[in-house]
Amino acid sequence: MADKRMQFTWDPIALAAQLRNIAGQGQVLMRCFVSHQPDAIKFGMGNRSTLGFDFFELMTRMMIDPVVVASAQIDLFYKTLGIWQKTAERMLMLRAREADASKDKRFKHPEWSENAIFNFVKDNYLVAAETILSAIREVKGMDEASARKVDFYTRQFVDALSPSNFVATNPEVLTATLASGGLNLLRGLENLLADLERGNGRLAITTTDMKAFRLGENIATTPGKIVYQNELMQLIQYAPSTREVRVRPLLIVPPWINKFYVLDLQPKNSFIKWAVDQGHTVFAISWVNPDGKLAEKGLENYMLEGPLAALDAIESATAEHSVNAIGYCLGGTLLAATMAYSAAKGDDRITSATYFTTLVDFTEVGDMAVFIDEAQLASLERRMRERGYLDAQEMATAFNMLRANELIWSFVVSNYLLGKKQVPVDLLFWNSDPTRMPAAMHSFYLRGMYQQNLLAKPGGIRLAGVPIDLSKVRTPTFILAAREDHIAPWKSTYAATRLYSGPIKFVLADAGHMAGVISPPGTKYGHWTNGNLPPSPDEWFASATPHQGSWWPLWDEWVTPLDAGRVPAREPGSGALAIIENAPGSYVRVRSIAS
Repeated sequence: MADKRMQFTWDPIALAAQLRNIAGQGQVLMRCFVSHQPDAIKFGMGNRSTLGFDFFELMTRMMIDPVVVASAQIDLFYKTLGIWQKTAERMLMLRAREADASKDKRFKHPEWSENAIFNFVKDNYLVAAETILSAIREVKGMDEASARKVDFYTRQFVDALSPSNFVATNPEVLTATLASGGLNLLRGLENLLADLERGNGRLAITTTDMKAFRLGENIATTPGKIVYQNELMQLIQYAPSTREVRVRPLLIVPPWINKFYVLDLQPKNSFIKWAVDQGHTVFAISWVNPDGKLAEKGLENYMLEGPLAALDAIESATAEHSVNAIGYCLGGTLLAATMAYSAAKGDDRITSATYFTTLVDFTEVGDMAVFIDEAQLASLERRMRERGYLDAQEMATAFNMLRANELIWSFVVSNYLLGKKQVPVDLLFWNSDPTRMPAAMHSFYLRGMYQQNLLAKPGGIRLAGVPIDLSKVRTPTFILAAREDHIAPWKSTYAATRLYSGPIKFVLADAGHMAGVISPPGTKYGHWTNGNLPPSPDEWFASATPHQGSWWPLWDEWVTPLDAGRVPAREPGSGALAIIENAPGSYVRVRSIAS
C-alpha cells in the first residue's frame, strides 16, 4: 500500500514574505529575551550551576565501566538497523503503513504513522531516547541523589529534542506552514512575544484562554461571603442550598502553593458546591498571595492564623464547637500537623480529618527530590532572602517540569509552531494562577519535610512550642491518593496509614494530582477501595476492589455517620461574624503573573 502523502497548495512568494516578517519579529523577540534575563538562569526552583558536578560524576563512572556505553551503542545499532529495514520495505511497498497511531501523545497526528519518512524520524528518536536513558540508568556507583538528578535533567533534554518540537520534523506543523504561507509561525512568534511580556521577560507559557474566565462570574462562583480575615487568609462561608444542614460544619484547608478555587472551578465540577448540596455548611480558607512584608511568616503562623483561627471563627459563626476538616496537598500536611498539635493540647474541635493527595511521610517524593539537595536549597534560600518570598513562576516551572511533555512542550508546539489560540479550560486557568511563598515558611517546609522528613518523626518539629507527633492523632481519618500523582506519589501518601492511631480509610483515585481529586459524579475516572491496610501499598492494591465513577459519594457515606443530625440552614452573617465581602473575596484576586 502506498504511503499517504501530505496534500497542500501554497504560494512561494507569500511564504517568502511571511518568513521575512518572522525574521523581523525574531529580532524583536531576541532583544526582549536577552534584555530580561537574570544573571543565573534557573530551572524551576533549582539552579543549573549545580548540575555540572553530577554529570561529571556520570562521565567518570562511564569511563570506569565502558561496558555500559558499549552495550548501549550495540543495542542502538541493531534497533536503528531494524528501523532502516522497516522504512526501506515501506518505501518499496513491501510493508503496509503502521496500523495504529503511537500511544505517545506527541505523535498522535496520523502522519507520524502513515508517512514512512516521519515514521522513520519518530522511531529513530524514540529508540535513541530509550537508549540514552537506559544507559544512564545502568551506570553503577553514583549516589542516589546524583543519579536521580542526572536522570531527571537528561529526560528534560531528551524531551526537548523530540522531533515534534521542530518545524521541519513535525508533519502537522510543516503542513500548516506550507498551507498558510508561514502565517502559523508568525502568529506563533506573536504568541511568544506576548508570553514573554506576560512573564516580564521570562517565558510564561499560556496554556488556556486567560480572558475567558473571571473570578466570581464564571469560575469560583459558588455563593458565599467572607466572614473573617487576617494577614494570611480570608475565611469563606458558603450559602446553603438545602433547607436543613448537618450539625457539624466542614472546614476546607487548601494548599497555599495555588489558589483555593481548584475545588470550586465551575458548578459541574466544584467539590465545594457539591458538598454544599449534600447539606454541609462549608467554610474554606482562601490564603493570601504574600509579598516581602510576610517574609518571616512560618509554618507555625500558617497553623495559628489558618486552621486554628478558622476554628474560632466557625464557632462564632455557627455556635458549633466541632468540625469535619479536609486538607488538600500542602493544606493536608498543615492539617496533619494541626491535628497533632491539637491532640497534644487536648483540643478536640476537629472530629474527623480528610486528606486529599497529601504527603506527611516524605521518604520518597518522586522527581521533586531533584530540587531539594543542599546546594540547590542554599541557592533558593539566597534568592528568597533577597525578595522575601519564592517567586510564583519558579514554583510553577518546577511543577510543570515534572510533566514536561504535557505541560510545556505540547503548548510550545500548539502556541509557537502551530500559532493556535488557546481554548478555555478552567483547570488550566487555575494552574496559571500560582501564588508566592513566604521565605521563612518555604525554607522550613523544604528542609524540615522534604529534606529531613521530620514531620513523620515523633517530636521531629515543634510548632508554637509543642512537639508534633502524628501517632497521637486518634480521630477518624480518610486518605485519598491518586494513582498517577506526580507531586504526591500515592505509595508515599499510603505511608500515613502507619502513622495515625485512629481508624483510617484509604481510597485510591484514578488519574493525577488534580484530576484524581476533581472527580465529580459522572466522571470517567474510577477508584479503588480495600477495607484492610497491609504494611505495603503494593499489598493494598493487589487485593483492592476497583469501582467505576467518582469517589465523592464514598467520602460522603464515610463522613455522614460521624455527624449528629440536622439543623436549619445557616446563612452567612446570621451568627456572630459580620459579612466582610462576597466570595470569592479579594485575597484570591491578587495575581503573581499577569493574565
